[in-house]
Amino acid sequence: MRSVRAKAALGATLVVAVALVAAGLAVLLVLRGNLTDRAGLEAEVAAREVAGQLALDVPYADLGLGDEDTHPVQVTDERGRVVAVSDDLEAITGTGAPQVTPQAAAGTPEGDDDDDDSRDDDPARGEVSSDEPDFTDGTATVDGDRADYRFAAVEATTSRGVTLTVHAGAPLAAEQEAVGSVRDAMLIGLPALLLVVAGVTWLVTRRALRPVEGIRRELAAITASQDLGRRVPEPGSRDEIARLARTTNETLGALEASVDRQRRFVADASHELRSPIASLRTQLEVGAAHPHLLDVEGAVADTVRLQALAADLLLLARLDAGERPGRTAVDLGALVREEVSQRTGDRISVEVSVAAGGTSEVAGSRGQLARVLGNLLDNAVRHAERSVSVAVGADRTDVLVEVADDGAGVPEEERERIFERFVRLDDARSRDDGGAGLGLALARDIAARHGGTLTVGTSSLGGAAFVLRLPRHG
Repeated sequence: MRSVRAKAALGATLVVAVALVAAGLAVLLVLRGNLTDRAGLEAEVAAREVAGQLALDVPYADLGLGDEDTHPVQVTDERGRVVAVSDDLEAITGTGAPQVTPQAAAGTPEGDDDDDDSRDDDPARGEVSSDEPDFTDGTATVDGDRADYRFAAVEATTSRGVTLTVHAGAPLAAEQEAVGSVRDAMLIGLPALLLVVAGVTWLVTRRALRPVEGIRRELAAITASQDLGRRVPEPGSRDEIARLARTTNETLGALEASVDRQRRFVADASHELRSPIASLRTQLEVGAAHPHLLDVEGAVADTVRLQALAADLLLLARLDAGERPGRTAVDLGALVREEVSQRTGDRISVEVSVAAGGTSEVAGSRGQLARVLGNLLDNAVRHAERSVSVAVGADRTDVLVEVADDGAGVPEEERERIFERFVRLDDARSRDDGGAGLGLALARDIAARHGGTLTVGTSSLGGAAFVLRLPRHG
């Protein structure tokens, strides 16, 4: 019962079983009701025939009571005494009248001893009640054979005002036999049908889930081999399993790309860290052997570079872990002025322009946004020849910051690659001057975490123009 096939087969079988049992009971009840109603109609017809004769003052001995085996008849008077019965009717139950006895059947009611002429001279005539007859179920013993019957009770009034009740029965043997036959057929056919349903459901589910088993085996093999380049088989159908396989392969592709990116990141980070550490070690070893040759300024510079690289790596790790920035209001115009005012050692002065009459507030982390502006300014100053400018503006929904320089610019085919980690377009540039290649990658990641974008194009100064777009606060 741990497999989906077994659960599906059991569930389908139970549902079909409940449906068939309910349908079978409904069929049996309807069949029994129809046959019982038909027997009641037959009993009513037989009772009205006898009642019609009584209304015409036919003597009891001359009553045509029909076939006693098919329609046994019992007639009682107002005091419940049996005044007439069918031949060979020995006992009857379910009519509420006394049991039939030869003595009761032979009795003569009061006021019924006149001859036929007196009835013929009486202008009054009796009548048969038009009310719905009373139906009851009971038994009757005819010539020693006892059987179940449906009885109908019809009242008749003679010309002398005597009210008599006619109880006529119709056998229920046909109803019982039909209901029993249908019930037996259902009891025999239901288990066989349920076995067929269970078997078909098992086979269909097995066939439908076969691709899932293939996906599971391949995933198990990928997990064991740690080869993320493998993919699960995709069935040719367009059902949910095919979509599951495609989604699984897309997930494996994304996981493979993430692992490859992480491996490259670790390798590049190790490579970038090795250079300042090796340089610092060399300077310290030389200083230890020859104190007068110790380059303190170089050691400090390597330490600062190592510290900055470690801080960048830590921030990247926090961003990759899904750290979300704060939601405080930050005025980008004021932040740009503050960042530029602190850059006193740049070889090129930075021009700042902030559009008047509009708000430049965004929601986010002031520290991280300052990091973005600092990285963009460092990149612009590094590549500019004589001029760097920063412009802050806004439109209906966003705040825009453009950092432009008059340097060589960025080739169009490289405008996306420069935002990758540890990418430097000028391979000949020294690592000390060119940085580790993390500044722009950090800037774009922080912009994305704030719901914005960072793109690069051509500036009006002829160099590169980096445009930071962030949603306006409020």
